[in-house]
Amino acid sequence: MITDTPDKIPAICYEIFVRSFCDSNGDGIGDINGIISKLDYLKDLGIEAIWLTPIHPSPSYHKYDVVDFYEIDPEYGTLDDFKELLRQAHERNIAVYLDLIVNHISTLHPWFIEASKGPDNPFRNFFWWMSPEKIEEMGIGKRETSGDSDEVYPWHDNPGDTEQFYGMFWKGMPDLNYDSENLRIELSKIIYFWLIDIGVDGFRLDAARHIYPPWVEYNNQNFWWYFDYFVRNIKPETYTVGEIWATADEVAPYFKNLNAAFHFDLSFALQRILLQEKDEDLISKLLDSYTLFAKYNPKFIDATMLTNHDQDRIGSVVGNNIEKIKLAASILLTLPGQPYLYYGEEIGMLGTKPDPYIREPFLWTENAENVDSVRWIQSEFSTHENVVALSRQKHHPESVFSHYKTLIALRKMHPALSQILTPNLEKVDLNDDEILAYSRPHDKEPILIIHNLSANPKTTQLPEDKMEFTKTLFTNTVNLSAKEFVLTAYSTVVLSQ
Repeated sequence: MITDTPDKIPAICYEIFVRSFCDSNGDGIGDINGIISKLDYLKDLGIEAIWLTPIHPSPSYHKYDVVDFYEIDPEYGTLDDFKELLRQAHERNIAVYLDLIVNHISTLHPWFIEASKGPDNPFRNFFWWMSPEKIEEMGIGKRETSGDSDEVYPWHDNPGDTEQFYGMFWKGMPDLNYDSENLRIELSKIIYFWLIDIGVDGFRLDAARHIYPPWVEYNNQNFWWYFDYFVRNIKPETYTVGEIWATADEVAPYFKNLNAAFHFDLSFALQRILLQEKDEDLISKLLDSYTLFAKYNPKFIDATMLTNHDQDRIGSVVGNNIEKIKLAASILLTLPGQPYLYYGEEIGMLGTKPDPYIREPFLWTENAENVDSVRWIQSEFSTHENVVALSRQKHHPESVFSHYKTLIALRKMHPALSQILTPNLEKVDLNDDEILAYSRPHDKEPILIIHNLSANPKTTQLPEDKMEFTKTLFTNTVNLSAKEFVLTAYSTVVLSQ
């Protein structure tokens, strides 16, 4: 079981899709120097860690099909640029997490180019190969689609080869086979390079539940034990967060060997609640998941989010309703866990699949020709007609940005809200499924949170055992009093004793 946690667990994390964040050289593509130029912005927002989507050389725009694990894609900069990013981020007490893709690589990677030459090549066993007859005999020629992959036929032809290779995501991404000891050695070198030679603070681990294919998936946990054992021996304070796109019961065992895992159940529950405007006993379900996670690791870190780079943006999920966008932030930032903001959520960016349109350029200013502006794709959703640029939002106290900044500051200011390990949460029943209420118990300053999920004003009273919560820490509602108050549509109140 994992025993080490980072010395300081960042209170608020931020996912950056590098290509779309900020351009520093005028080529229309976001890059590392662009991120450096915005570190003060992130610091001011309250961010304490950034997760960068893949930065390695790759033939794709998203770069999840890596060609070289030791380099930076020239579109994004150089290793020296990345080292400077680390230096400047650390000066601002911002941790940097690298997206490490351990499940697959690109067909253009030298390992696969060698392996595709034939069964006798020494790199052949870095991948999964099988004859069509064997695939049919085992009944593994098709797979059920999942939230993280639409691929139905995961076996792909290699021209002139009697065997096919397995690629769960698509034919350009062959899955790696960690039964190969030589491959494990290569992975160890990569981990050592980024943690020790370069100095990153941790890894976001892509497709963590798919390291082994379905017919041998029981080996997944053995792999992550090996991974964690190696990481803790070279840099014990390394932070690891896994992408396990699955229900809480399947996620839970991964906490044995990872510090954190993304809470997809919570992400989708929040989206449903916001759409339906009704609670679905969220707090009870969260408490059940915490109990389950703690069985595998009492020091588990629940990585929470509204959406990420693989999901429709929360702004579009709620139909660009600004009050619901704010409500989403209010819930995320007052629940337990370690919240991850997807770049642009703090200004209400929009986007629905296909994937490029949930990864559109950040709107820094109203001027599309602004030097920071990214132009690799023509935005269809996060346009100046649909989303107010940051430059305007920063000066408006009622903007989405101001709301995020206020809630982040509130979370970081109060220990009851910022507690990450051993999540503190208690259900509060106000007998109305259009109201979501809960408390964050704490020995010094417990906090009570109440959200109106509906479009209608709600008059409510505090339960008898919560009448001592009379101090207002935050509200975007009206008619607030100690005994009875009216919650306006989609509003929130945060109270302390």
